[in-house]
Amino acid sequence: MEENKMEKKVMVAIDESECSHWALQWALENLGHTISASQLFIFNAQPLHNFAYLSASTYGAPPVDLINTVQENQKRLALALLEKAKGICANRGVDAETMTEVGDPKEKICEAVEKLNIELLILGSHGRGAIQRAFLGSVSNHCVHNAKCPVLVVRKPD
Repeated sequence: MEENKMEKKVMVAIDESECSHWALQWALENLGHTISASQLFIFNAQPLHNFAYLSASTYGAPPVDLINTVQENQKRLALALLEKAKGICANRGVDAETMTEVGDPKEKICEAVEKLNIELLILGSHGRGAIQRAFLGSVSNHCVHNAKCPVLVVRKPD
């Protein structure tokens, strides 16, 4: 029981982008000893989609079945992404727990950090400039300022 209390909790938040997979790879290569001695969570947030395009494509209110199908496909893709990441970890001898939530990634990542008592959050950076960040927002910037643990932002080299 004492051993589990000493075990750190690390979370890598991923999405379908190349930069988030780079962050996972970087963490496994550069923090391998720390991560293998920690409880590793791989987290994915499924953004809430605007279904307005479905309304336009169906000339009115989209059928509930169509919305459910889109949401089920989104969840299947998220689970496949997490399984791929878990496999990458397993190939390096690291056992990872996966989880996914639906909602704004910035908020869901910070909520998961707090709920799981994460001690280190690792994220990839899209490398957006100031103007793009102003219009699109930045998940990593939000987490750096709002997560209740240290945040490591990994940027893929050019």
